[in-house]
Amino acid sequence: MRLVVQRVRSASVTVDDRVVGEIGAGLLVLVGAAPGDTPEIADRLADKVWGLRILRGERSCSDEDAPLLVVSQFTLYGDVRKGRRPSWNAAAPGSIGEPLVDAFVASLRARGARVETGIFGADMAVALVNDGPVTLVVDSAMWAS
Repeated sequence: MRLVVQRVRSASVTVDDRVVGEIGAGLLVLVGAAPGDTPEIADRLADKVWGLRILRGERSCSDEDAPLLVVSQFTLYGDVRKGRRPSWNAAAPGSIGEPLVDAFVASLRARGARVETGIFGADMAVALVNDGPVTLVVDSAMWAS
């Protein structure tokens, strides 16, 4: 799985002119899944994000009870090495990706996180006010041996 984690002052996701998820100060997490990912990987990444000390004062969401907005984004696996059109071959199909994003959200909530979400597969408009700015890429490949 690949995540883009952004510390935000506020963030929201809108689908069909309706806000479906919205937070104040906290973390916006864009989540992409690959075919080889597992619920165990999703759980490990949820633990990492929950404890990341990237909020003001080197605090984490677990310290501050700060909310998270999780938005699925298969384009995190876009490959632009050839040509002008990205290839999405490295991204998991929806039948694999959606349960993994759901597992990531469930793992955060099991830790006590307040989590808002987008809608998997929807055409979403994501708005945010980045704080810092602080933006990190977290990839499960960093644990591969």
